[in-house]
Amino acid sequence: MFKKYFITGLLVWVPIVITLWLLGILVGIIETFVPECLSSKYLFSYDIPGFQLIIVMVVIWTSGIMTANLIGRTLLDYWNTILGKIPLVRSIYNSVKQVSDTVLSSDSQSFRQAVLIEYPRQGCWTIAFLTGTPDNNIVSCLPFDDYVSVYVPTTPNPTSGFFLIIGKDRIKSLDMNVDTALKYIVSMGIVSSHKIK
Repeated sequence: MFKKYFITGLLVWVPIVITLWLLGILVGIIETFVPECLSSKYLFSYDIPGFQLIIVMVVIWTSGIMTANLIGRTLLDYWNTILGKIPLVRSIYNSVKQVSDTVLSSDSQSFRQAVLIEYPRQGCWTIAFLTGTPDNNIVSCLPFDDYVSVYVPTTPNPTSGFFLIIGKDRIKSLDMNVDTALKYIVSMGIVSSHKIK
């Protein structure tokens, strides 16, 4: 009886503790970008939890407003041009920018659909996400014309995975949104998709 209640208690507390721990790490990382002169301790002589996080969010929001107009976009293009001329910075910045533009853009089609594919061999199935269509240079080297690009996440860490180019006829569309599919993958299939909220 003790073991049953103890495990039940763990099931309640473990997700809460891990979530708060990860949020604490994330907030701590974000707050390191705020200079000391803008900290609540420096400005008000005492600590206000989350003050630096609010400053970061305000800066990001203000940047979005400023770059939404012609002058802001011109300045951003100028900044991109400068960074594009620095040898080492150029390769890192351009790669990160392409990924963030693809994933975060509101009109992007990447990670918008969960599909089922046979992987890593015939008879084994896994969930993947459509990421687009391969470049014409790649398709011209392949035996057929109709291909799609998919990302196969690993379990339980979906941030790593495999990129595949697969025939469109070899994918099966799922009646499952991306969030539900990710939760299903992270849970290693333990939580069935109809139970995921």
